Amino acid sequence: MIAKTTTPVIELVDVTRQFQIGTHVVRALDGINLKIESGEMVAIIGPSGSGKSTLMNTLGCLDQPSSGSFVLNGQYVSELSDNQLAETRSRQLGFVFQSYNLLPRETAISNVELPLKYSGGYSGKERRVAARIALDRVGLSERYDHRPMQMSGGEQQRVGIARALVKNPDLILADEPTGNLDTKSSAEVIEMLHSLNENDGKTIVVVTHDIEVAEAMKRIIAFRDGRIVEDRAVVPKRINAQSPDRDNQ
Repeated sequence: MIAKTTTPVIELVDVTRQFQIGTHVVRALDGINLKIESGEMVAIIGPSGSGKSTLMNTLGCLDQPSSGSFVLNGQYVSELSDNQLAETRSRQLGFVFQSYNLLPRETAISNVELPLKYSGGYSGKERRVAARIALDRVGLSERYDHRPMQMSGGEQQRVGIARALVKNPDLILADEPTGNLDTKSSAEVIEMLHSLNENDGKTIVVVTHDIEVAEAMKRIIAFRDGRIVEDRAVVPKRINAQSPDRDNQ
């Protein structure tokens, strides 16, 4: 019997990204070969300047490689027009940010509606229903009308996750999602990402400097000097919400 093959969600082949700084050329990505399959939960880790942020910008279709190819769900990203790139980001990707990026004067439900407003094609009622479903999914059904300053950091990040989910993308890209959170809130956010991965089948890619967050994923890819120096599967270790050491990092 011939084994059934599937198309990776993410495939990079000999990808480089270089920047000209004065007379110096910096290779932020230096010949990256990487596949991420549907349903994986991956941490991208490395020191400042290692290339992990450049990789995240590439995966998020916010930046293009200098050379090599990036294939997202079977589509060569370099072949897409600016409008098609915007549509890809809107339909296929959900973004979660370290600083939450919520509008301070808007309620939780209004913040979650934003991707639907920007893309158009949804009535006000459709946006409101979809935002409520997303907030319910992250356990914030009692916070619909709360503004960011009325919520904890962990709750704000869950609003950010709901916003990433509102258009039901298959791939969630999270950039330092626990960077501004205490240990208890970090543990709650990681558990939410695990639930989305295990119960909803979402592919999760997290960029982090925190080894404890990385070890809570199922695969760790370590970067240094624009190259992958380690790529290994791990058994997830949930964050200890009582750990005093992590709060002091």
